[in-house]
Amino acid sequence: MAATLTIRENTLRMYRGEIPQWIPGMEGNLTTPRLACSALTVAREPDVLEWNDMFGVPFKMEPASGPIPAPGKFILTDITKWRDVIKRPKILDEVDWELTSQKDLADRDPEALRDGFCTVSNGYFMILTYFMGFDNALVACSEEPDEVKDLLHFILDLNLEIGKKFIYYYKPEVLGFGDDIAHERAPFVSHEMFLDIFAPIWTEHYKMIKEADIIATHHNCGAFAPFVPYIVEMGVDGWNPAQPTFNDLPAVKAQFGDKLAINGAFENNGPASWPETPEEAVRAEVRATCDALAPGGRFSFGGYIMGLPDDPVRIQRQAVIQDEFDKIKFSYYN
Repeated sequence: MAATLTIRENTLRMYRGEIPQWIPGMEGNLTTPRLACSALTVAREPDVLEWNDMFGVPFKMEPASGPIPAPGKFILTDITKWRDVIKRPKILDEVDWELTSQKDLADRDPEALRDGFCTVSNGYFMILTYFMGFDNALVACSEEPDEVKDLLHFILDLNLEIGKKFIYYYKPEVLGFGDDIAHERAPFVSHEMFLDIFAPIWTEHYKMIKEADIIATHHNCGAFAPFVPYIVEMGVDGWNPAQPTFNDLPAVKAQFGDKLAINGAFENNGPASWPETPEEAVRAEVRATCDALAPGGRFSFGGYIMGLPDDPVRIQRQAVIQDEFDKIKFSYYN
């Protein structure tokens, strides 16, 4: 079948609940990176493996997984003292939004989907762990929830400020944020804690996006399915990476398929990434994923696997996944 839609048009159909010409997949992300404000991105040379973010959190580069907070180097040890430590980043007052957006958009394919992100860090639960570490963050949520809420509202105000400017100057068609609030077996926090501390923050963030009539997406790794009903209620249109090992994705689709797009749905650290897995088994996993989730639309395939970027085995395996997807992606819709 010959495509008559662009990748952008096809992807927008998927998010809007219309039937696309083919299953949207990795091709858009591979050719055009997500839209972001370059002035808010920490500039560093490729060989720089350690740096501080805009709040002063030390980061380091892990070759196989990307940047992570430097282990054990927390800038906040007592949540009740956050006002003394967490300050408004100076960079937020230095951005020339008009000039920066003109440059960023000029460097971008005008036909590409304007799928963007603009936050001061990675979500709300995650930024708390960046400041304090997982253990201290969870203890703070349990023992000093009001202080946690005050800190996260401070972060929310920053995100709403720059988010509104991003929407005005960059005019994204898709906008979201990530907040990995789950591990492999369950969310890090209880339903009660989520609804008390995090849901109100997320709701306000997504309210900004939806009031601008923009498609809203949410990134959450791990066993996030218990919280899916809440993001649907918030108006979220798509969830990624929707890892199948930890979530019953057919059940999620059966319940919310008329409201929520499942984006990704391929286990990036599972058997398909193992060198000993036969190629045909990898191809069969691609087909099984699409067979289970493509019918009815609201699905895009993200067949990424973990590993070192220059690992020839990973590169070859990634090529096999993409090749099989390219062979079948036009087979599901008329």
